[in-house]
Amino acid sequence: MTLKSIRGTKDILPADSAIWQAAEEAIRRVMMAYNYQEIRTPIFEQTSLFSRSIGELTDIVSKEMYTFLDRSEESLTLRPEGTASVIRAYVQNNLGEQSPLSKLYYVGPMFRQERPQAGRLRQFHQFGVEALGSSSPQLDVEIMLIPLEVYRSLGIKETTLFINSVGCPNCRPIYKKKLVGELQKIVNKLSPESQARLQQNPLRVLDSKDERDQLATNDVPLMKDFLCSECAAHFDGVQSALGALKIPFLINGRLVRGLDYYTKTAFEITSTALGSQDALAGGGRYDLLVEELGGKPTPGVGFAAGMERLMMVLQKTGSVQTKQRVPAVFIIGLDEQSRSWAFVKATRLRSLGIPVELDYLGRSLKAQMREANRQEAVHVLVIGDSELKSGTARMKNMKTGTEQLIELEKIEDALRSA
Repeated sequence: MTLKSIRGTKDILPADSAIWQAAEEAIRRVMMAYNYQEIRTPIFEQTSLFSRSIGELTDIVSKEMYTFLDRSEESLTLRPEGTASVIRAYVQNNLGEQSPLSKLYYVGPMFRQERPQAGRLRQFHQFGVEALGSSSPQLDVEIMLIPLEVYRSLGIKETTLFINSVGCPNCRPIYKKKLVGELQKIVNKLSPESQARLQQNPLRVLDSKDERDQLATNDVPLMKDFLCSECAAHFDGVQSALGALKIPFLINGRLVRGLDYYTKTAFEITSTALGSQDALAGGGRYDLLVEELGGKPTPGVGFAAGMERLMMVLQKTGSVQTKQRVPAVFIIGLDEQSRSWAFVKATRLRSLGIPVELDYLGRSLKAQMREANRQEAVHVLVIGDSELKSGTARMKNMKTGTEQLIELEKIEDALRSA
């Protein structure tokens, strides 16, 4: 029996991990600049956390979650998204009592049992932020700026920011009633999936990617035209802040996001480098979620962005050039005594932060030289009985071919000056 990775999962091999590390370093630099602190939550939670926050009728909860019973018969779920877990941690650990505004970010794996496709796996990775404690539209814009800055710093230029307002509990019920009435008039023209959503989650009909739905709903009313005065003022504030920063954006009245907890602002960032599945990041405001999960009424706003989608863009554009990490020196031992010396010296050099490699397979001098070449070691140091007795050896620069005589006890100085 040949063991293979589970469908919808993917190994990140050493040849690919360098670009992941470059992206993660860019993410952390931007988070530091915006003063966001990292939070790490468990990858599984009580199932009720996600059903309460995301919504029982969403595709994620009804179709895609990995849910199981543990030995105590408690229902647990691998996290399908990051926001609910962060809010649970915020409430449980009383973070709101420690600071009036909590600015948190995360990077990690999520899990959804959906059909695998390009940039969408069953175990996938996201980075995201949650800012809790302020209802300022300027904070909404800050949340939009963070992924845009991450993409800019990685050389991704072709991005588009779409924004919308999905209203609040005061104005959304009025709009939903109007929308359902209009959709019922054209129900026979909708896809089977949208027909099922009509009564359960009618707003999701608007962002359907099915051409039948897009054509049939071309003239239906949109939430942005039914906003209450508070939501309208907030949406105007978001647009004003974007304008002040000269950040280009487009209003997309069909942008509703897929989760029940959104209120007011919703946004999405897309890239033409991704083809039809063009979303890089998305988020919005969720002023009711903290209270829904047992905390005090606390406004919040955040976003999540797919790492696999980001990798696809970086690989297509080639905007990030990673350097292969190579040994500063490959120490070749010619006999048992010199190999023992090489092992001790390599350990010492590594403790000083100098990358070193040596042979553990008992290979010949010629085979070790080939290995040093394969690993693109900068220098090679050959140690035998005569070198140990004299306390000196010749270190060869593999790029230039030049050699220098060094004292074995001063190899650190020689490598630093080379």
